[in-house]
Amino acid sequence: MKTQIKFGTDGWRGVIAKDFTFENVTFAAQASGDQFLDDLKTNNKLKNLVFVGYDRRFLGKEFAIRVAKVLVQKGLNVCLYKEDVPTPMVSFDVKKNSAVGGIVITASHNPPEFSGFKIKHSSGCSAPKEYTDKIEKRLNSLELINADSLSEINNFKIIELSNDYINYLKTTIDLEKIKSLNEIVIVDSMNGCGSNYIEKLLSGKNLKVKTIRGEIDVNFGGINPEPMMPQLEPLSKEILATKAFIGLATDGDADRIGAIDEKGEYITTHKILAILLYYLVEKKKLSGGVVLTVSQSVLVKKMAQKYGLKIYEVPIGFKHVADLMKTQDILIGGEEANGIGSKLNFMPERDGIFNALLLMEAINSFNMKPSQLIEKLHKEFGAFFYERTDLHIPSPEVGKSFVEKVRNSPPNEINGLKVKEIQPLDGTKLIFEDDSWLLFRASGTEPLLRIYSEGRTKENVVKMLRFGEKMFNERTVKITC
Repeated sequence: MKTQIKFGTDGWRGVIAKDFTFENVTFAAQASGDQFLDDLKTNNKLKNLVFVGYDRRFLGKEFAIRVAKVLVQKGLNVCLYKEDVPTPMVSFDVKKNSAVGGIVITASHNPPEFSGFKIKHSSGCSAPKEYTDKIEKRLNSLELINADSLSEINNFKIIELSNDYINYLKTTIDLEKIKSLNEIVIVDSMNGCGSNYIEKLLSGKNLKVKTIRGEIDVNFGGINPEPMMPQLEPLSKEILATKAFIGLATDGDADRIGAIDEKGEYITTHKILAILLYYLVEKKKLSGGVVLTVSQSVLVKKMAQKYGLKIYEVPIGFKHVADLMKTQDILIGGEEANGIGSKLNFMPERDGIFNALLLMEAINSFNMKPSQLIEKLHKEFGAFFYERTDLHIPSPEVGKSFVEKVRNSPPNEINGLKVKEIQPLDGTKLIFEDDSWLLFRASGTEPLLRIYSEGRTKENVVKMLRFGEKMFNERTVKITC
């Protein structure tokens, strides 16, 4: 391999034509195929079947075809989608058909120059670390398949979009009730695989639905297709211009959700998770554990405590949420980065399209505007506000060194608030006396330092983030010199 292949929180990602090359994709496919074959030997309930999907990025289909050819050469039966598909569709089909696994060529919400290689476990969820560790180990002893030997392989099955997945959405969500609303909904697919799925599912009655940025653009308009601010500014403007009820957004491969309220304000994933938890308990009368990644909300934690629900706190990355969903009675779980899964999901995986529809169902059930429902939650459980900033840094190592330095030498207080606890679960999290917090974490896939904060007021959150940036600038000089 010209570049070492390392799997992060959800797959291996690299810059197209630099790290993410046909040669490296071939290596990754070989190792994955060998692991799938071993799985078939040890589990006779699994079928010799692999679903291969891809997103709208440059050369996505071509990389997927290479994967399909490699897997077929190894003796695996492959279904390759005819066109780009949402990652949750692949996850659904893998589990529904008892397939040994799936592979999706996608870099999710990463910048346009990136592509990625996601491995789907037979459960439908992203392959856990112990699984990808096995694949990484196999990579060390592989010899690259000759590309010429793959040229004549075409006996993989080309399949249409999954009707099973669409029917699952139709039968799980009360679409007819949502469609009866006399409101306007704007959907922002961010030029990703979400396309016009939500618009098609919600059209047909009183509700007026319009999709923006639904067309294919391999450059995503020059932004990261991540459904959060400032990337959702166009959606916010469209909401205000049309006086819409809500804006719903999905990321590049449609497994993450974003939302904008009727005032044009961003609804953080923390608030979305809180709304869904409130709905599942108050209206659906469901129970179970609540899984929160280390960057999730104090608000959701307080809700779970009031309802007497068991709380699990895990590192960042939805795979940690999924692991618990597979083994415990989990009602809902979520990460800060727009990923949510619940007991209503068919598979233990995040799904931006499903969650957008569920959010509509939830808000509608309370007969309120989105901002009114959020205000109700604040009054009942306490007001908390959240923001994140990403600092571009020279290398991941610089970020890791800084995070460790803060952990070993934390400040006693910030902006008049005393630090009461240092949590090292994932990165370094400073928890203050009023339950607000500041988290430093180096990205596992990009040269980024992510700084997260949640507090009692918007102003204090901004101050926390600025203080965090100042700490990095001051202490990095010592690290890099």
